[in-house]
Amino acid sequence: MKKPTTFQIGDRKIGTEFKPLIIFELGINHNGNLKLAKKIVDSAILAGAEVIKHQTHLPEDEMSNEAKKIIPVHANDSIYNIIKKCSLNERDELELKNYIEKKNAIFLSTPFSRKATDRLVKFKVKAFKIGSGECNNYPLVDYIASFGKPVIMSTGMNDLNSIKKSVKILVKRKIQFALLHTTNLYPTPHNLIRLNSLTQLKKNFPNTVIGLSDHTADNFTSYAAVALGASIIEKHFIDNKTTRKGPDIAASVNISQMKELIKGTELIHLALPGNIKPVEQEKKTAEFAFASVVSDKNIKKGAKLSKKNIWVRRPGNGDFSAEEYSKLIGKIVNCDIKKNTQIKKKFIKNFKK
Repeated sequence: MKKPTTFQIGDRKIGTEFKPLIIFELGINHNGNLKLAKKIVDSAILAGAEVIKHQTHLPEDEMSNEAKKIIPVHANDSIYNIIKKCSLNERDELELKNYIEKKNAIFLSTPFSRKATDRLVKFKVKAFKIGSGECNNYPLVDYIASFGKPVIMSTGMNDLNSIKKSVKILVKRKIQFALLHTTNLYPTPHNLIRLNSLTQLKKNFPNTVIGLSDHTADNFTSYAAVALGASIIEKHFIDNKTTRKGPDIAASVNISQMKELIKGTELIHLALPGNIKPVEQEKKTAEFAFASVVSDKNIKKGAKLSKKNIWVRRPGNGDFSAEEYSKLIGKIVNCDIKKNTQIKKKFIKNFKK
């Protein structure tokens, strides 16, 4: 049997063999405030974070002046101004990375430009996250991949054709990569999640670890994604959803939700392996749950067994199982049998084993 595909960031192995990786997306929920970023990180660690993902923004290298005219659907300001207000400078971001790593979590970030990539390379990050908006930015994908580090790439707003082009670049660069299905609405209505896309990703990229970047405000679709084979779940995270302000807060989950997500996905992962056959631990249950052939009335010696005098009842530890009921019809008994007694092999005249 072929060994399942795995993906690795540092010492953390990811794939269907392992418990799902939950990525805590810090993103820009800190609003450019390092102190707040650390506070959110503290809450993420309390919730059980293994990986905390940031977004590395250098607005002047990431966007042209035209971006100052674009207002996202979930915001009231231009994307340029939002990013400028919410980005951390190099010194603060490095301090954030070191803070996360001192907490024994993995720092991961999405570079949105060449200079952002260079910054993260300088930081010696273990891997890159490529966002959905960059999935079809093939020059940037190639530039990020040129450093040889593992890549997790979201695929929102793209079709299979555009995803395949990026995958071709990653394969050519001979790097490890994983693909996350995504819907880029914050929050995403459940009817637009399209979980069947995970099946499409598995079919079209059979040797690739897949996952879901989930922008709903709850965990239900993430649970379903794991059941469909997702090995990575990415969720926006915030320490306090009611008091924090920001463009991604509505699509973020809090500490208790993240704890539930980690526990739930681990349990679902444990529940997945196996096939339709009895397991060893069911044997004792089967003994009383299954049925055996029994006398349905008093039967005299020399009588023929028929549908009128035998039936099937629990437990299933008799000589004849319910499956063997029909083959006993017409057999002659060599002794008296009381009603509701399991039919024994020794009761059957000339019984042949």
